Amino acid sequence: MKLQPPFVAVLVGLAFEARIARSAPSARVFCGRGPEVADALSAALGHECSGIISFGVAGGLDPSLRPGAQLIASAVVRDGVSIPTDEGWSRSLLRAHPGATHAPIASVEQAVTDPAGKSRLFETTGAVAVDMESHIAADLAAKHGLPLAVLRVVADPATRHVPRSAMCGMRPDGRTDGMAVLRSLMRRPSEITDMIRIARDAWTARVALERSPQYLARSFAVPDVGTMTEALALGAALTTNPEMPS
Repeated sequence: MKLQPPFVAVLVGLAFEARIARSAPSARVFCGRGPEVADALSAALGHECSGIISFGVAGGLDPSLRPGAQLIASAVVRDGVSIPTDEGWSRSLLRAHPGATHAPIASVEQAVTDPAGKSRLFETTGAVAVDMESHIAADLAAKHGLPLAVLRVVADPATRHVPRSAMCGMRPDGRTDGMAVLRSLMRRPSEITDMIRIARDAWTARVALERSPQYLARSFAVPDVGTMTEALALGAALTTNPEMPS
C-alpha cells in the first residue's frame, strides 16, 4: 500500500487567495463558495488529510479592527451555532502571527455589505469579522472529525459600505469579472469613490496575507501532523502484514 503524503485542505473564496495559499507545500487549495466547493472539498477528504483551514480576507464587524488586521478564529458562528476551532492549531497560529486577534468569526451565505448589517451581526453574535466560507470548513471538519482553523485578514472595516458594483464582479468560482464591475459603475457612477476605498482596503489586506511559502507552510501545518503520519504508516503496515502485533 502506497501512502499519500498528508495534506492540509485550505478553503478560500477568491482566486487571489488561492494563488497565495498554493505557494505553501502540502496545501491542497479549494476555491469558491456554496455547494460546489463544499462538494469538492468533501470528496477530497480522507485519511491523508490532516486538517481544514479557512484562509483569506473577511469583513470587519468589530469597529476597532482596521484593514490588514489578522484574525485567528476561536470559533465559527453560523445561525446561532458556534463550532470551536482546534485549540492547539489556533495556539500555533497565534505564535506565528503575533498581534493577531483571537475571537469568534461569523460565516454567512450572503455578503454583509452595509455598516448597519455589520453592526447587527457584531451585536448578536459577538463575532469580530464575517466571511462566506468558514462555515463550510467548520461543517466538514466536524463531520469528518478533522482539526479546524481559521486564518483571516480584515479587508473592509465595520464602518465601510461595500458598493453593489464590487459585488457584481464576484464570480462563484472566486474570480473577478472586471467587465461586470465596469458596466455596473457606468450605471452607478456615484459608487466610484466607494470602489476606490474598497480597492485600497483590499490591497492592504492582500499585502497582509502574502507571506513566504515557508511562512505559510508553518501556518497551515497542524501541530500533530507528525503523529498522524506515524499512525498512517502503522495502518499501512497492519494492512500489508495482518499478523503484526498491535
